[in-house]
Amino acid sequence: MTATRVCALSDLEQDTALRVEVDGVAIAVVLDGDGEVHAIGDTCTHGDISLAEGFVDGDTLECWAHGSAFSLRTGQPLNLPAYEPVPVFAVTIDGDDVLIDPNLKKEV
Repeated sequence: MTATRVCALSDLEQDTALRVEVDGVAIAVVLDGDGEVHAIGDTCTHGDISLAEGFVDGDTLECWAHGSAFSLRTGQPLNLPAYEPVPVFAVTIDGDDVLIDPNLKKEV
């Protein structure tokens, strides 16, 4: 499979997550304060909650429902109640296009 355009870079708001879906995979796309774009699985591993509705703080995304924060770089939960990581996907920027392949996990 190849990477799919999920949005324009200009569509992303700094420190805010955007929920996209690629081939049935829900992904939270985040433009962090340093200008880096991240893509992680959108479903909190503690409960069936969209992480894109959560809060971005630095390089973490916090689930609004139970407070677990996940690293945008590794997908690892940084605090309880979540203890399982979410997947992290490789992101390619081509001009103003943000591309993600949901079958290509980012090397962490």
